[in-house]
Amino acid sequence: MHLAREALRQVLYLLDANVLIDANRDYYSIDRVPEFWGWLHHHGEQGNVAVPLDVYEEIREGNDALATWSRSEEFRENLLFAEEVDPELVARVVDEGYAADLTEDQVEELGRDPFLIAYGLVDPVDRCIVTTERSRPHRQRHNRHVPDVCNSFGINSLNTFEFTRELDFRTDWQPG
Repeated sequence: MHLAREALRQVLYLLDANVLIDANRDYYSIDRVPEFWGWLHHHGEQGNVAVPLDVYEEIREGNDALATWSRSEEFRENLLFAEEVDPELVARVVDEGYAADLTEDQVEELGRDPFLIAYGLVDPVDRCIVTTERSRPHRQRHNRHVPDVCNSFGINSLNTFEFTRELDFRTDWQPG
């Protein structure tokens, strides 16, 4: 019975804005590696990959190919995560993951990271945060990185390359 349940388990990969920004800018640009972006849409449609609204707001306001792509109907239908963030979980992430006594300026420096991590905290077993931030366990308070805060809560996190290996991205990828 346990094996049958494991086989049915589906991980939801929640993307940080930096995954999309860095991919487009550095190694999978929308105009040069369209397979990557189609692959993301496919996995979004399958329910494997999502971009939380709070993260989406970071990328849609730009004036580049990524912002244009993120404003497409296909993106909104396949990748935009419809779930609303739980404000209590966001507060818990800030208090326990960073520090309970942060100043307003320090909280502002956190950006959308506490929101992203709060989405993962809803189901730490079946949700994974994908970010380009690297673990820096010696950093404290508002300087902590996403992988380290995720680790504090037992949430899995991957970088872009681990994520693409885990879901088997290939440049010859075709839907279907």
